[in-house]
Amino acid sequence: MEIPAALAAAARGDQAAWDGLVKQFSGLLWSIARAYRLNDADAADAVQCTWVKLVEHLDRIAEPERLAGWLATTARHECLQLIRRAGRLPEPSEEIADSPDPAPAVDHALIVGERNAALWRVFEELPDRCRRLLRVLMASPPPAYADVALALDMPVGSIGPIRQRCLNRLKALVTGNELLEGRS
Repeated sequence: MEIPAALAAAARGDQAAWDGLVKQFSGLLWSIARAYRLNDADAADAVQCTWVKLVEHLDRIAEPERLAGWLATTARHECLQLIRRAGRLPEPSEEIADSPDPAPAVDHALIVGERNAALWRVFEELPDRCRRLLRVLMASPPPAYADVALALDMPVGSIGPIRQRCLNRLKALVTGNELLEGRS
């Protein structure tokens, strides 16, 4: 569904449209929050507050096709608010307002979001066994191989070789994709 149509449907209470917007733009919002080096709880608060702001302004978004920029700007403001409340950043003043914005440009966040979405699409092309193994191994902190073996019902000694084959498959799927190879 196109963004303007999804916004209009979400404003009418269409849960599927809202879920689609959240799915499409959550990666962008999380990448912005992480760029500010917020802890997990504060990053989640910034993302949640951004979604709340969108709910409050659903019927007032003047240019729906520019929703990504609106969300990115709102997320950056929410992150800065959290940092100020934590006392890590002084309140804005004229002197600070005239200084350049240290945050990455909005288009950088959009590119990162697009890259992440493209990578997840490619990831979904992997066999189920690879997807499950890689997801488990990417947990933070990484689990012990013994725990992975129990969770996925596979011998401990096979985890490393299977992991490598799965990563090689992922690399083959990424090859030729300019966005994912960083040539764009």
